Amino acid sequence: MDTEEITRLLNKAFVHEIEATMIYVRNAFIMPQCDPGRVTEAIAVDEMRHMNWLADLIVKRGGKPGMEHKELDFGGDELRSQLKMQIEHETEAIEMYKSQINTIDDPEVVGVLKHILDEEKRHRKEFRMRLEKL
Repeated sequence: MDTEEITRLLNKAFVHEIEATMIYVRNAFIMPQCDPGRVTEAIAVDEMRHMNWLADLIVKRGGKPGMEHKELDFGGDELRSQLKMQIEHETEAIEMYKSQINTIDDPEVVGVLKHILDEEKRHRKEFRMRLEKL
C-alpha cells in the first residue's frame, strides 16, 4: 500500500476521533448522573490522545490531518440514548480499525492502530456497563 493511501486511511480514523471527542465532551457536560459523565469525559480525553497519535503518523508520512467531519449525532439529551449512541460510535471505530489493521502494511502504523483498537474495545465495554446499570 502506498503512503498516500495509508495517509487517507489515517485521516479517516483521525476524523472519527475528532467526532468522538466532540460528542463525548458535549454529552459529559449534560449527563444527569455523575458516574457516566465522568467516564464519558475520561474517554473523550483518550480520544484526543488517539488524535495526537494519528496526526503524528499522518505528518510523518507527509500528510496533513483533515478536520472535515460529518454532522454530529449526540444521541439526544437522555442518558440512555447517549450511551447507546456512544456504544455505536465505538463499534464503528472498532470495525474501522480492524479493517485498517488488516489492510495497511506499515508496521509502525499497525502497531499504533492495534493499541487504539484495544482502547476502543475498553471504551465500548465501559459505556455498556453504564447502560446496563440504568
